[in-house]
Amino acid sequence: MASKILSYTVIFEPAEEGGFTVHVPALPGCVTEGDTLEEARTMAADAIQGYLESLAKHGEPIPEDITSSPQIEVMKIELASA
Repeated sequence: MASKILSYTVIFEPAEEGGFTVHVPALPGCVTEGDTLEEARTMAADAIQGYLESLAKHGEPIPEDITSSPQIEVMKIELASA
């Protein structure tokens, strides 16, 4: 079987306790973490690979990325004091 290169949007969020939490929006539940950005990238690649292999093993379709150019915005929300 020929291999295929897939691309996914990955979000690296700094964690309060240090390191990074990683989310892959196109793959629900595909979350990992790393103590450094480099480790988080490695962990993300491993998590995505495992996720996709599991889907293939169970005959599930391999999802495409949610979008090739996501729009990310920071929104300010005013919350009245309780």
